[in-house]
Amino acid sequence: MPTPLGRVLIIAGSDSGGGAGIQADIKTVTMLGGFAATAITAVTVQNTLGVTGVHPIPLDVVEAQVRAVLDDIGADAIKTGMLGTVETVERVARLLDEGAPIPAVVDPVMIAKGGAPLLAAEAVEAVRRLLVPRAALLTPNAPEAEALTGLPVGDHDQARRAGEALLALGAKAVLMKGGHIPGERVVDLLMTPDGETVFEGERIDTRHTHGTGCTLASACAAGLAQGMPLAAAVARAWDYVHQAMLNAPGLGAGHGPLDHGWPLRESRR
Repeated sequence: MPTPLGRVLIIAGSDSGGGAGIQADIKTVTMLGGFAATAITAVTVQNTLGVTGVHPIPLDVVEAQVRAVLDDIGADAIKTGMLGTVETVERVARLLDEGAPIPAVVDPVMIAKGGAPLLAAEAVEAVRRLLVPRAALLTPNAPEAEALTGLPVGDHDQARRAGEALLALGAKAVLMKGGHIPGERVVDLLMTPDGETVFEGERIDTRHTHGTGCTLASACAAGLAQGMPLAAAVARAWDYVHQAMLNAPGLGAGHGPLDHGWPLRESRR
């Protein structure tokens, strides 16, 4: 049974700028009342202007981090982010199959906000074949869904068709993120074999969107780890990210970070 705290093991890359990756994940899980543990897959050199270096962590070290956490602290949910290479995807998929099943939120990170590739082209097929079927929740944006399915995702009907294709590939649930689809409103579709839930809101006109995908996936993982029903976990995550964008601190000259700590400041008003 999940603990009330909600233990989330995050397998992802480090963002030196603090807006995305492991740093965003830890902040998010913590602010939502969970406990975040990590297995770092890569160290990136980046800020709001972009990624200038990616340094993978050796596979055996990634695995050792995962085992160290699971053997002692345990986890109620696992969240995967930047994996980078075919070999890392393969290793993580194998680790997900060991022991008692733990729900996995898979964020198929492929490209950084500034355009730098974070997943090797040849690793996309590995994600499709190995991680999509193991996902309790898959959280692709439109370009990621296109890469995984080969289908165009330029409007909401196309997003729905891509989501259906990802469910057919074995994902238990898919959150099709609509931020890349043009329009005055952002529409995300939570799709399961039992039906669909729509999350919709006004598009926020801001350059401070760095880390939105990492933050949303980690917030969903925190909810699942705490025993929340899927739709409720996604609804809380959606609201958390929305408020974090509205309260962005304005840092950096490029794609700025969110305010992950907005609940603390809200409580002091």
